[in-house]
Amino acid sequence: MEADKRMSFLEHLEELRWRLVRCAIAILIFSIAIWCYQEWIMNNVFLSMSKSSFITFRWLCESFNICTEDIKVKMVSTTLSGQFSYALMMSIMGGVVFSFPYIFYQLWAFVKPGLKQKEKSMASGLVFYVSLLFFTGIAFGYFVVAPLCVQFFALFSISKEIENLPTISSYMSLILSTVFYTGLLFLLPIVSYLMAKLGIVTASFLRKYRKHAIVGVLILAAIITPPDLLSQVIVSIPILMLYEIGILVVVRVERNRRKQEESQK
Repeated sequence: MEADKRMSFLEHLEELRWRLVRCAIAILIFSIAIWCYQEWIMNNVFLSMSKSSFITFRWLCESFNICTEDIKVKMVSTTLSGQFSYALMMSIMGGVVFSFPYIFYQLWAFVKPGLKQKEKSMASGLVFYVSLLFFTGIAFGYFVVAPLCVQFFALFSISKEIENLPTISSYMSLILSTVFYTGLLFLLPIVSYLMAKLGIVTASFLRKYRKHAIVGVLILAAIITPPDLLSQVIVSIPILMLYEIGILVVVRVERNRRKQEESQK
């Protein structure tokens, strides 16, 4: 800790630079691995969402008798570099996702020396919990949100005279953005914890606006899922659970803060 205090501004910048270099190397390693298997990944991870045999559609059919047919669309690339561009984007984003725990660890290791001992102890296990929530969100986005979005938008039609011919750009953008942002959305309890530590939000505030949050979540679920009740419920419940977990996290932070204040009296 003392050594960190004696570090100059330029030394801190140098440390940050090397940590960012390590993050870039980790992303590069995973990106190269994904690039080597890009055809298999495209066919079995992304294009499989257009098939009725996809695990989510199969489960809905077997469990709730909500069955779907194969989405009869022909994927096209309208630019010469289109396929290369999205193979590159798929590799890089995959590299970021798989190396996320290491990236967060590097950033956390840079910030951690500047914290007080109590703050360090309160944030113990942060890398594990952030990674766990992020990958849980990625899984939920991939197996639930993204396939429902693909099914709905591919089958939606204003007129029978219009044929859906999605480009690789629109298809991949929908899936990659949906999955990645769902992963970030699952970090809501961590955000609640940090905002509570900073005194920005309180448990009473979150409880007061719970009804507003429920309405907002239902509207969000209605936008990103097919227009049937079951799909909306499947998407809404985990998000609402994350909101309630956030409240419990804030309650714990406030309880610990009160104990500290009482012990100092």
